[in-house]
Amino acid sequence: MTEVKLEVGMTCGGCSGAVERILNKMEGVSKVDANIEEKTVIVTAEGVTAEEMVEKLSKWSAASGKYVRIP
Repeated sequence: MTEVKLEVGMTCGGCSGAVERILNKMEGVSKVDANIEEKTVIVTAEGVTAEEMVEKLSKWSAASGKYVRIP
C-alpha cells in the first residue's frame, strides 16, 4: 500500500464528503482521509496513481469550482 497526498480546495463538510465518496469508489483505494483546514487528502491505495485520482476528481472539481492538484 502507498499513501498519496493531494491538495484539494475543500471548504466544507460537503466538499470533503464528496471527495471521500468519489475516491473510495476507485478500485484499489482502501482509505481516504480528508482534512478541510489543511485542504489535503491522504489516500491509501494500491495500484492507483495520483494522476488517476486527480482525473477521477476532475468532474467534481469543474462542477464545484474547487482545485485538485498533486503537491
